[in-house]
Amino acid sequence: MNLHRIAVVAYKEWREIVRDRLFFALAFIVPSLLMLLFGYGLSLDVENIPLAVVDYDQSVQSRDYAHRFTDSRYFEFHGYGKNEEALRKLVVNNTLRAVIVIPPQFGARLASGHPAEAQTWIDGTFPFRALTAKGYVTAINAAATLDHMARWLGDANGVPAASVRALLQPVKLETRYLYNQEVKSIWSIAPKLIMVILMLSPPFLTALGVVREKESGAIYNVYASTLSRGEYLVGKLTPYVGISIINASLLTAMALLLFGAPFKGNPLLFMLATVLYVICTTGIGLLVSVLVNTQVAAMVGTAIVTVVPAVLYSGMIIPIPSLSAEAALIAHLLPGMYYADIATGSFLKGAGLAALWQDVLILALYAAALFTAGFLGFHKRPAN
Repeated sequence: MNLHRIAVVAYKEWREIVRDRLFFALAFIVPSLLMLLFGYGLSLDVENIPLAVVDYDQSVQSRDYAHRFTDSRYFEFHGYGKNEEALRKLVVNNTLRAVIVIPPQFGARLASGHPAEAQTWIDGTFPFRALTAKGYVTAINAAATLDHMARWLGDANGVPAASVRALLQPVKLETRYLYNQEVKSIWSIAPKLIMVILMLSPPFLTALGVVREKESGAIYNVYASTLSRGEYLVGKLTPYVGISIINASLLTAMALLLFGAPFKGNPLLFMLATVLYVICTTGIGLLVSVLVNTQVAAMVGTAIVTVVPAVLYSGMIIPIPSLSAEAALIAHLLPGMYYADIATGSFLKGAGLAALWQDVLILALYAAALFTAGFLGFHKRPAN
């Protein structure tokens, strides 16, 4: 390969990118904008659930029970309701997501040592949020039950409530969260957003950059030149790889500075993996550009092969072990999952080469395979 020819092609492509304002925006502005939109708009934390209480008992015990919910950071208290029918309308129009209904004689039954019942409504239109809210309700109710039993049995037997509580809870479970002690979803989402955006931006830029020469007829200048296929493709892709590496650095800085995600791993290893991943995604765009001849087809084709895999088959939202066997197989055939593991391991777990070498190797093989496929699919003469 002639390095001078490659440099000329790369410089020409860079001038095209800088001259076209829309293309320049797609290259440098859109990735950071996507990071902001997704980072601030996508959250898996379930907090501040709108809650109201119907208290038919109006006793000390019922108010104490309701206070456990209203004082929790997981619920946003919207006041007491007179009856269930009034609150049902608020649940229908999405003003409320949960309702606690405390029946009459709630306090009297507890005071007499009998079990008392309370009802909970949870909006189930979003199953994940509903199941999480149910877990909060169950945990608060269990704590209230334990405290009441300890207090009642302690008063009845003249034993301190703390001693009774220890007897009622012989096995005490203490949970420790590893790697993300504050259980902030953004700490997990931000590194994976880098994976998603780098799966979207480089293929679009590469596919459009090659296909627009086909549409405009400028590709015939390449056909008539003495450039080899390799020189043209390397020169054509070099600016997009460089732009994507710059974007990856900006996205990493945003994850660290804007969203507060910790970085515990090896920066050099993460940068090496990022470069390999960028080459992979740029290769996807090259492969699409070989198969289509219009920019519209390039955009549609690139969207199909990048958006869905990046979101559904990478562990971004749905953990890979939770996927069906067929979906998990698809995930393992795509590069997004491997880079997501590297990003998560580097940011949160402090994983090094010993833990991530297989993922890095797969990305390297993937990059080589995609470029080889694009090289073999691109012909320096138009098809007959």
